[in-house]
Amino acid sequence: MTTARQGLGARGERLAAAELQRLGYVIQALNWRCRFGEVDLIAQDDAGLAFVEVRTRRGELFGSPEESVTTAKQARLVAAAQSYVQSTGWEGAWRIDVVAIVLDRAGHVQRITVLKNAVGD
Repeated sequence: MTTARQGLGARGERLAAAELQRLGYVIQALNWRCRFGEVDLIAQDDAGLAFVEVRTRRGELFGSPEESVTTAKQARLVAAAQSYVQSTGWEGAWRIDVVAIVLDRAGHVQRITVLKNAVGD
């Protein structure tokens, strides 16, 4: 992965964490890794635990950030979430959310969209 792409991803994760906190989520973990992959953010709100995939794009010329969560990525997210739940003993409700972020060419936020229950198991 290129340095520019890593920087864009890291910025998106910071923006997503700030937006989730503004919405009342409590961030539990950042970049949690297991053998199935990585979960960008794990956060908790009144409804339970949210495993959050962050997708950041500069513009939408090549599709929206939401559209970039492939079926294969969804399967890895579900497996990683199940691994976290099992390894921590979490017994409450959980879901997978997607935070889609679009920036303009200058890097200004055009939109941040939080999609709850974006991925089914």
